[in-house]
Amino acid sequence: MSETIFEALRESHATQRSLVRKLQRSEPGPHRVELFTALRIELAAHEAAEERYLYVPMLMDDRGLHSSRDALADHHKMDDLIEEMQTRSHAGRSWTANLAKLSEELHDHLREEEKIFFQLAGKILNDTQKTSLAKKYRKDFAGHEKRLLAE
Repeated sequence: MSETIFEALRESHATQRSLVRKLQRSEPGPHRVELFTALRIELAAHEAAEERYLYVPMLMDDRGLHSSRDALADHHKMDDLIEEMQTRSHAGRSWTANLAKLSEELHDHLREEEKIFFQLAGKILNDTQKTSLAKKYRKDFAGHEKRLLAE
């Protein structure tokens, strides 16, 4: 059977969890900057592709409106934290406090998405949509990632 949108997203979620964990264990310096950059790029590429290829189809169905809006709001909160962390040195209490907030937001979002949102989406989307959206998500994610790495 072909990959579904949920499998593709879970793979990215695992990468995000791993990067946050490594970032929280890192010491200030070049390695921390590299980890933060990798997380920032992963989140940006994932969010853009996920919003297009999971949230938009879910917004088209009344049953998916509320959950999709909540998930979009979560993305915006994380984007704001990332932006704030980018403007500061990658050290200090304020930066690590924002990292803790980001980790909490991210883990809550991923848990809710995987435990509740994916089940709802599984009822709304048909099998053809699930596999076709996975292909579109992968392509869009790769394109965003490539552009962000080039910046």
